[in-house]
Parts: sequence; structure tokens; C-alpha cells
Amino acid sequence: MKKATSSPDKSHGLGLLALISTVITSSIGGGIFALTSDLAIAASPGPALIAWGIVGLGTLMLALSLNNLVLKRPDLEGIFSYAEEGFGKYTGFISGWGYWISAWMGNVAFATVMMSAVGYFLPVFNGRSQIPSVIVASVILWLLTLLVNHGIESAALLNAMITVCKLIPLFVFIVFAIFLFKGQVFTAHFWTNVGSNLQGTETIASQIKRCFIIMMWVFVGIEGATMLSSRAKKTADAGKATLIGLVGLLTIYVLASVLPYGYFSRQALATIHQPAMVYLFKEMVGPWGGALISLGLIISTLGSWLSWTMLPAETIRLMADQKLLPRVFSRKNKQGAPTVSLVTSSVLVQFFLVTLIFTDQAYQIAYSMCTAAVTICYILVAAYQIKYSWQHLRESGSRWQLAIGIGALLFEGTAIYFSGFKYLILCTIAYIPGSILYLMARKESERRWFQSPLERLYVASVVICALVAIGLVIAGKLVI
Repeated sequence: MKKATSSPDKSHGLGLLALISTVITSSIGGGIFALTSDLAIAASPGPALIAWGIVGLGTLMLALSLNNLVLKRPDLEGIFSYAEEGFGKYTGFISGWGYWISAWMGNVAFATVMMSAVGYFLPVFNGRSQIPSVIVASVILWLLTLLVNHGIESAALLNAMITVCKLIPLFVFIVFAIFLFKGQVFTAHFWTNVGSNLQGTETIASQIKRCFIIMMWVFVGIEGATMLSSRAKKTADAGKATLIGLVGLLTIYVLASVLPYGYFSRQALATIHQPAMVYLFKEMVGPWGGALISLGLIISTLGSWLSWTMLPAETIRLMADQKLLPRVFSRKNKQGAPTVSLVTSSVLVQFFLVTLIFTDQAYQIAYSMCTAAVTICYILVAAYQIKYSWQHLRESGSRWQLAIGIGALLFEGTAIYFSGFKYLILCTIAYIPGSILYLMARKESERRWFQSPLERLYVASVVICALVAIGLVIAGKLVI
């Protein structure tokens, strides 16, 4: 699992501004364009602002943990390797499999929000039937798979264009939202929206809880930037970029999601058509506003979808390299793309795209599953940060790093509790086929199914949880 390292030439590495840009653009995808409506369903502006503060601080703890581990353990490759190093191979598999689920489920979310944006121009994709959207999204899915399989996923010009298309519509929206902001509208129902038809008990605490999974979704991908520490001109710049980038992200998210409360009532925001920013801006400035946001969203989501088509494939390729999955998943074609891993992930995305025909909450389901799955990985990162810092407690700064790890672990655990265990329980079902593949890899590499009796207990516990989840779904006690 460990690899030899050498001193790289950093004269052409990434500077501070490039690293800050990476932090911001790697996290901003399609989620921000649907954020306002989802947030309005969950909370009034006061509780939403409190929730942003909590989630921002918790995400900062996670990012600082990742940054510390990248600097202290550059020999570990892949975010799941921290769990494997700290807690054993099956725990590494649990982390990697959860990250992989999150990555391809994120593509399902990209597909749904992008087709909603296309629907602004072509009403057939905004109708009651999801079949046209599923067909077009499926074509795009396999075209992107083909492109990535031919090794063009890192085209610099394409990435630059996508970055611009992400940020310009957002900045235009925020500027207009500031100028059109009305204080009396914003403060009219600052803490609650009494008498509305919105779901749930309208206490401040319950509103904050409902915000968590929505807000955590838009920070998924923050770990990708911290992994670039080894490519920075100055190692210290990676930590600075993480801090500055997170502040930038939080500023963009708060302004884009909270300012509309000063122009529309919460009830109006909660019931507006998705993707919310498209139709909000249309109401604010006219049809050109909706067209601008829609174009930006389509290009932005397509770019994110392209990048994230490679991510799940790379994740299970790395897991196969580290003998957590059968070696067939590590095979590459002539262009260096892991074809088997790539096609496997795309087939699963295709399956879930077809299921979207039968639900009108496709986007919410996809991002909720994505966030729940990646939280498993984040919890294990925080746990290894704690273990590593405790083992090196006498070293300078280790007590501070220990506190950061504890903060990250408490935040991720609290987020799972606040968001509810529904989607986490559903995710365990995907660990049944994954555990079978893991055992096949153990047999393939070490000629035995289990490394130890304790690992046997871990596998059995996960499978039992998954079987219970299947039973709850069949019995109608756990509704997707």
C-alpha cells in the first residue's frame, strides 16, 4: 500500500491562487443552483444562517485533518488508505466503497439537475414524464464514459471554460440579489414561518437539523483539493488555500442561498420549480436571467459530470491496486483509463437513471445517498487523524491536530444523526456485493477469505445491517 516517494521539482507547481481556485471549483457543481429551494423547505433564514456556521466550521475541521494527513503521510494513496492504515483492510474497503458509491451517485444528481436546466429551453424535459430526460441523460452518460475511456478527462482548455461558466452566472445572480434585497421581507419570518404548509415542526432546532444534509452535499469534493498539497510550489500554501478557499465557498453558498429570502417569501422559495436559481433569476430580472443561469448550469454540470465520471473509476482502480477488490478492476487500456472500473460505475449510474422514471424526487434522493455514503469515508478520515495525532502527541502541534480530528469526528457523527439514518441504512445494502468482491480479492491475493476472526465479525455485522435494511424496505418501513 505504501509507495516510495522522491523529492519532486516544485518550481512549476501550483501557486496559492491556483490552489484556492481548485478548492472552490472542485466543490461547486450543480448543487448550488438548486440550493435555495431545498434550503427554504428546511428552514427560515435565521436557522439557515446558524446551520451554515456549524457546517462551515465542521467542514473546515475535516479539510484541516485531510491537509495534515497529506503532509504527514504522503506515502498513502487514496482517501480510503487512511482508514486501511489505521484500522485494517476491511475498514479501508468500507471507506473506499462508500467513497465510490458517493462518486457515482453524485453523477445521478448531476444528470437530474442538468436535464432540469435543459427543460428551461425545451419544455419536453420539464413535463410530467421523465422518459425523455432519462433517454438524453443516458446518451450523455455513455458519451462521457467513451470520452474518459479515451483519456481526455484532463483537457486544460475544457476545465478553464467550465470554471468560468460556473462562477460568472453565480456572481451575476449574487450582485442582482444584493441590489434587489429588501430587509423587511428578509426579517418578516426570520426564525419561523408560522402558518405555512411546509413540512416538519417549526422549531429552530428542527430547522437547523433539516439543513445539514442539504449543506453537506455542496461541500462534497472538498477533499479533492487538499490532495494537491504535494503539487504546491510551497507546502504551506496548501493549508492557506484550504482556509481561504473554504471561506470563499462559504461566502458564495451563504449569499446565493440566503439573499433570495430578502426578495421572495420562504413559501415561494420552497415551491419554486427546480433548479431554483434559474427560475428565481427569471423572476428577478426577466427571461434573460433564466437563460443565463440555465446555460451556466448546463455547462457547469456537464464539466463536473465529466470529471466525476473518472473519479469513481479511479477509486475502485486504486482499491484493486491495494488488493481491496479483485485485480480485474485495476486493468487499464492503451490510454491509461481503467476501462472495467469505468464501465462498472457507468452501468450503475444507468440503472439509477432508469429508476428516476418512477419518482419525482430524483435529485433529492441522489444527493442524499451521495452525502450519506461519503460521510462514512469522512468519519474514518477524522478517526485516523485522531489516532495518528495521539500516537505522535509529543510532536509539535499534535495536540492541536488531535483537537481538530475530534472536532471533525463530532461534526460528521452529528451530521449523520441530524440528517437521519435512513440514507445511511440504505447505503449498507450496497455493501453486500462490495463485501463479496472484497472477500474474492482476499482469496485472490492471500488465498484466504478473512485476515482474522475480528474481520469476520466486521463483515458479518455489515451484512446483517444490510439485510435488516432490505427487510425494512420490503416491509414498507423504510421508504425511498
